[in-house]
Amino acid sequence: MSELKDLVNKSIYILREVKAEFKNPAILFSTGKDSLTGLSLCREAFFGTIPFPVIHIDTTFKFPVMYDFRDNLAKEWGFNLIVAKNQKAIDKGMSVTQGHLKCCTELKTKALKMCIDQYGFDAIIVCIRRDEHGIRSKERVFSSRDNFKWNYNHQPAEMWEQYHAISGEGLHTRIHPILHWREINCWEYLKSRGLPINPMYFSINGHRYRSLGCQPCTQPISSSASNIDEVIEELRITKDAERAGRAQDKESKSGMQALRSLGYM
Repeated sequence: MSELKDLVNKSIYILREVKAEFKNPAILFSTGKDSLTGLSLCREAFFGTIPFPVIHIDTTFKFPVMYDFRDNLAKEWGFNLIVAKNQKAIDKGMSVTQGHLKCCTELKTKALKMCIDQYGFDAIIVCIRRDEHGIRSKERVFSSRDNFKWNYNHQPAEMWEQYHAISGEGLHTRIHPILHWREINCWEYLKSRGLPINPMYFSINGHRYRSLGCQPCTQPISSSASNIDEVIEELRITKDAERAGRAQDKESKSGMQALRSLGYM
């Protein structure tokens, strides 16, 4: 487990840098394994507490079990939960029938932007990983956003764990504390810490979810893995992409890049 220990230590270093460098950071929580890993790492970095507000982007299309898991964990761990919505778009009937790019932009990206503007956050911690998707592999640990947009062609080099924080009007920084992790590392970490896990990840009637999103856009995979050990063993042999069940990843090769350039997670 020396690899996992090294991953954890680097992530804790990053999170402590966030606390030192920014005045008003927050962390995103989807109820998935990656953001759960991020919340737990915060508790390790800051002696059992999460010193940042925890933002959940609510499209209103999430699975009911995701809302239950979110609320139960917030109560158990005692963090400051902010539920962010683009209520105007929801009231107008925005849905995936209008296209995944438009729906994700309105219900996720704009909801996050509205939340950042409302609370004045200067940094947002997002628990993405480079191995999730080719576009995310282009990211930096400290990733600047100008007018909320990500310019993937102009990013500073990050050598010797030297990161670049920015501040100013119209600017904020995304921080990715588990960018260097792999999917299997998250499961090994969750197992080692004995953490509560969203039950959607475990097999029911031969199917489970590997990546969690909105109901209309997320499909389960065929799997008999009903506990963490079985999930880990399955990941050791699978050839399938982690986000193969996420519809927004299938629209085109540039679909995710277009979403992320606009500010998507």
